Amino acid sequence: QVQLVESGGGLVQAGDSLRLSCVASGRTFHTYVMGWFRQAPGKEREFVGGITKSGSETDYAGSVKGRFTISRDNTKNTVYLEMNSLKPEDTAVYYCAGRQFPFGIPTVVTEYNRWGQGTQVTVSS
Repeated sequence: QVQLVESGGGLVQAGDSLRLSCVASGRTFHTYVMGWFRQAPGKEREFVGGITKSGSETDYAGSVKGRFTISRDNTKNTVYLEMNSLKPEDTAVYYCAGRQFPFGIPTVVTEYNRWGQGTQVTVSS
């Protein structure tokens, strides 16, 4: 079973870029569909985007499409979230999540069974 550790969060200004990383333990990372979620204070955790096991397909929430990019390097057991043109409304704790799925990219929190501890992203105006 993989364990996930996120890094790369911080305080940035609106319009800036930031790249989050999520490193997985173990040797089965390549069998996991990976997702990124975020949770702002007082709000539900929401899907940001996801990537298939091979990295050949991605999916994004409408609010981040065109600004955020997800990629993965299975040789490094790492999934990335590249965030550009950040807005104050992107402020949240960002989580990576994983699950061994045969196909597709789940977008619902309950579909994932492996979670990182989260990393804070704060975007000032």
